[in-house]
Amino acid sequence: MSHGHEEHLWIPESDLEGMSVDTLSVRAGQIRTGQLEHSDAIFPTSSFVYGSAAQAAARFGGEEAGNIYSRFTNPTVQAFEGRIAAMEGGEKAVATASGMAAILSTCMSLLKTGDHVICSRGVFGTTNVLFQKYMARFGVETTFVSLTDVSAWQAAVRPETKMLFIETPSNPLCEVADMDALSSLAHANDALFVVDNCFCTPILQRPLEHGADLVIHSATKYLDGQGRCVGGVVVGPAKYLDEVYGFIRSAGPTMSPFNAWVFQKGLETLPIRMRAHCDNALELAKWLETQPSVEKVFYAGLESHPQHELAKKQQSGFGGMVSFTVKGGREQAWRFIDGTRMISITANLGDVKTTITHPATTTHGRLAPEDKVQAGITENLIRLSVGIEAIDDLKTDLARGFQALED
Repeated sequence: MSHGHEEHLWIPESDLEGMSVDTLSVRAGQIRTGQLEHSDAIFPTSSFVYGSAAQAAARFGGEEAGNIYSRFTNPTVQAFEGRIAAMEGGEKAVATASGMAAILSTCMSLLKTGDHVICSRGVFGTTNVLFQKYMARFGVETTFVSLTDVSAWQAAVRPETKMLFIETPSNPLCEVADMDALSSLAHANDALFVVDNCFCTPILQRPLEHGADLVIHSATKYLDGQGRCVGGVVVGPAKYLDEVYGFIRSAGPTMSPFNAWVFQKGLETLPIRMRAHCDNALELAKWLETQPSVEKVFYAGLESHPQHELAKKQQSGFGGMVSFTVKGGREQAWRFIDGTRMISITANLGDVKTTITHPATTTHGRLAPEDKVQAGITENLIRLSVGIEAIDDLKTDLARGFQALED
């Protein structure tokens, strides 16, 4: 039996033209080697060798395509990029070391001193800090407005406005933006429309079809789905992604090959996981609305949600994130959280395991008090990332939290 010297047969690439996102999540982007492996290969190497000095020069000079150095060319990372680009319906994707690295790389690549950004208030707390503190140091000013008030976006536009940035649904209040309206506003003013699609993933929502120029993900969340790795990705047209790629090559906020391989495995089960998340979240949201200790439930799948009809139009499902307020303040919210005994107390989201957190002191803890008030981050707010456990078991554990409030 020979090892490593088999006669290799040519295997044609899969024809995925017209295939659904469910199929693309399993099949798209695979780079099969001469070993003809069925599973996705992993290339944990920092560099690549060349047949000659002339070939090395051609690679570095851009005269010949091929791998050079894993900071910016790695087959495993490229395979992940190809798969998520296909799922989002984008021309190209660039993977990064984290979701925040994806946002930073987008801004550093496509903005300059003197530019103006309009950002929704309901974004992840660190996204707020990135714009408000660090991008400001480079002369990029940001105006924060209500995600759902299109007139506020219109009023905030300036001649120097170059980007509109949103999360939809928002973190943690699950507000939903009118992407068609905001994309029209952005393009009428020669600005980019950038959408963080972390909560929905391409299984439930495809922002590029609603006029977005770029889509951003924290791959750490649902794309992985099991809380194993940290990563991010930007998807969109090559004319923008080539700039982002250039920044990644020079600055180095790069996704590792191992993490890319893990994310590829996560994408394979994303469609069935997202449907399970949606089913559990909707039932829990309805159940929470019936609890006497709950003031309000925030979930777009509820008919009581102000953007319920818009969510139905833009999304094929309502996602796995549910937030709610309990009667009282921080003490009551913490007592509820501490009363649970199965659900994980952690700020990460998108995991198959249900997680619970207190946004005002964790994900949005770095915001100034006045910014928390404007963003609706109250001391009695609790956020659930609903996993795929048995729904009755989740209710049982949350009931322990309600019992703790009564005790």
